This record gives sequence, structure tokens and C-alpha cells, in this order.
Amino acid sequence: MAEPLLAARGLVKRFGGLTATDGIDLDAFPGEIHALIGPNGAGKTTLIGQLTGELNPDAGRVLFEGRDVTQLPVHRRAQLGLARSFQITSLFADLTVIENVALAVQIRSGHSFRFWRITSRDRALQDPARAVLDRVGLAARANAPAAELSHGEHRQLEIALALASEPKVLLLDEPMAGMAPEESQRMIQLLRQIKGQAAILLVEHDMDAVFALADRISVLVYGRVIASGSAAEIRANDEVRQAYLGEEERRS
Repeated sequence: MAEPLLAARGLVKRFGGLTATDGIDLDAFPGEIHALIGPNGAGKTTLIGQLTGELNPDAGRVLFEGRDVTQLPVHRRAQLGLARSFQITSLFADLTVIENVALAVQIRSGHSFRFWRITSRDRALQDPARAVLDRVGLAARANAPAAELSHGEHRQLEIALALASEPKVLLLDEPMAGMAPEESQRMIQLLRQIKGQAAILLVEHDMDAVFALADRISVLVYGRVIASGSAAEIRANDEVRQAYLGEEERRS
């Protein structure tokens, strides 16, 4: 088996008397979508924060391509090829769609931040930005102000911003949150298209999307991974059904 691109080893994070992550081991392999599911408060976002460097673990290690990156800050991990999207989109609403992506390309290139009117005329930034927009299905909206996009299009643009950094590992924190069913289907198709271009660690509450997309699923409950396996294995796991899937079924 290939070596994991991203690995958590024994990650522990405490907030006062609360242990948010409790000795977590997790891997993301090249070309796979690994979904992380669990009830609210299970520690999913805390785990993602430790993987990206936004939170320092109290114990354990984070490895990227076999290298210990536990002490590296967010920007250094991003330079190595780790990109994240958030539950709440963070865009420049006053800029156009392509200007948002061009700025992300500029940051990837290591150039200093320049005023957006210069960026908007720079072919070296515009051309790769248009290529990314084409990949995520937003080419027709390139010149629209980001503020005018629908919720689903905002999510597509956020994926575009992450892809503009040419990541090796993409961490997606609830990309389907707040989407209508047709928007969720478009996002599922998008993630299928970009699968293989980067390892994807997907945090998501939409179980239909998880089971449609994931090669592997890990279930987090009270800061611990209680099961990890294929969709069929997770569906058949009694502990998972009692701890999480059963709860979801009762809600539906």
C-alpha cells in the first residue's frame, strides 16, 4: 500500500476539562476520498484544525509525506501542499469570481499581495485562474461579482480557491452545508471530478454524499475514532449504528 500523504498519530487536544481529540490516528492516501463523520461535538473540526496547524496538539504528531510537520505553522503546511475549505465561505465579495481565484494563484506563486486592479490585468494569473474555474464549473461566471453567486456557487468558488494552490491534500469541512438537493448533487459531481488530483479528507453530515463519495469512512465519537472502513463496513457496524447512524436515522 502507498504511504499516506497526511497522517495523524495519537493526536490529543484538550480544552480545560474537555478532551476534544483523544489519541486519534488517521490517514489520507493518494487519490482517495476519506470521509470523517460523527455527531456534533465529536471533535471533527478540532481535528482538522490540528492537521492544518491552526491548533497545536497537546500530544501526538502530524505527518505530511512522512515528514513531521506538527510544529509547522499554517502557511508552511500550505506551501507543502495542504489546503482547507471552511464551513463558512471566506471570499472577497467585492471582487469578481476570477479575481478571487487569481489572488489565490498569486499567493501560490509566492508573489507579494498587490492591489486587485493589477491582478485583474495579469495574464500570468488570469490564465491559470480561468483553468481552475473551468474545472469547477464556474467558467461562465468568471466576471460576476462574488457577492452575486448563489450559496452553491460560493461553495464551488471556495473549492476553486483551494485548487488554485495545487494541493496534494484537500481538507473539506462540510462543503455541502446549507445546500439544496440539486446543489449537493453538483458538488458531489465536482468532488468526483477532482478525486485523484489530490487526497481528500471530507468532513460532512450529508450521509448520502458521504456514502456516494467516500473510499473510506472514519467515525469520530467523543474525540475517538470508533470505526474506519468502507461504506459497506460502516453501515454494517453495530457500534457505529448505535453511536451515530442510528441517531441520524431517527432524525430523518
